[in-house]
Amino acid sequence: MRKFVTYGAGLMLSASVMTSAVADTITMWTMEEQPDRMAAQERIAADFKARTGHEVNIVPVTEKDIATRATAAFAAGELPDVLNHTVQHLLPFASAGILDTAAADEIVDDLGRNTFASGPLNMASADGEIVSVPTDGWTQLVVYRSDLFADAGLAAPKSFADIEAAIAKLHSPPSMYGFVAATKIDETYMMQLIEHISLAEGYSPVNADGSVNEDTTKLKEVLSFYKTIADASPEGDLYWKQSRELYLAGQAAMIIWSPSLLDELGGLRDSAPVTINDDPTTKELAKDTGFVTVFSGPGNAAGAAYADVRYLGVTADANTDVASEFIKFVVSSGYGDWLGMAPEGKFPVRKGQFGGNTEYEKLWASLPVGVDRKEPLANIYPKSVIDDIVEGLSVGDRWGVSDGQLETASKMVNARVMSQVIRKYIDGEISLDDAANEIVAKHKNL
Repeated sequence: MRKFVTYGAGLMLSASVMTSAVADTITMWTMEEQPDRMAAQERIAADFKARTGHEVNIVPVTEKDIATRATAAFAAGELPDVLNHTVQHLLPFASAGILDTAAADEIVDDLGRNTFASGPLNMASADGEIVSVPTDGWTQLVVYRSDLFADAGLAAPKSFADIEAAIAKLHSPPSMYGFVAATKIDETYMMQLIEHISLAEGYSPVNADGSVNEDTTKLKEVLSFYKTIADASPEGDLYWKQSRELYLAGQAAMIIWSPSLLDELGGLRDSAPVTINDDPTTKELAKDTGFVTVFSGPGNAAGAAYADVRYLGVTADANTDVASEFIKFVVSSGYGDWLGMAPEGKFPVRKGQFGGNTEYEKLWASLPVGVDRKEPLANIYPKSVIDDIVEGLSVGDRWGVSDGQLETASKMVNARVMSQVIRKYIDGEISLDDAANEIVAKHKNL
């Protein structure tokens, strides 16, 4: 896999990248496999070669196959040098020995822990080490009509109580639904909403020791709140498609969505047009929209944010020095190209070159977003909105992360027990107590 060739002197140096007298070739597996994203990564690799002499082969791997292929490659001793992976893979890869956790920890130390958002680092922490290097992420957003909230004298939807109060005042179907919640149980989107709401309430289905959480007090709060937002939604099997369409049509007061909505609200994507008026490129809806990243339930006053983070790991079979050098390059000199692959879904997890510096956040805000038309987010949304969205990553969380039980929690997410039982509860087929007990029982049987 590695190729060693002599390389001449006279290389350009980067402040954050060390050079070597010998040029190597390394391989990176990436989940960013779309043609335009592959092109961006090839540019990063070309820049890295120009500065260090080292070549990087970029190999696309479909996200759903990354775990299977990495496990097989590990068994065969043929892992790539650098592995792009999701937060769900962090601890399974680390515990299996696929990742060189000491190398990742050293990279983060060299770059400065205080240059990274704390949330993504916390997710990657195990036994005092950072097991893989965070590159980008996003936080799920409560998206709401700030103009309607202001007219009605409502507080921003930062808590279950705020959202319930807004539904009581704004729900007037079919012209305006108070909320559009997911009800289609075979869609990942519904589990994303359930986990987000559970985090807000401080509920996790898995305990710190890996056992199933049998205390249903907070679970019942989650179930009751989900029924409230489902009752304020249209009937039928709803998922991300209906929630986006109704919000872009001006028929929803609140939804929960990923930041991928940011460019669509700005009228930059013809396949998801704003339909509040005759101009699909209007920015009126973006102007009248507010975003909340951290919200809370009655059982968790501090609240929480739901985050998804991507990482670059040094593998057990890697040319460690060059792999580490390349990862440092990606989150420094190459960071603009990396984030620019999809700025609306790739928030910077590294803020700047040193603690307190925010040059990468400013760079990200200036990157063009959109599909059919492109424009920087800073042209569409006020700086305060952008700052709030990025800050959500600092407190972003997922079930099981803080207790090292992400693998067990991921199994529960993938089983979608809560989606199935919540749908029966909101359809009136079972009681609140029966729903809570059924969730616990089915999680114990996984």
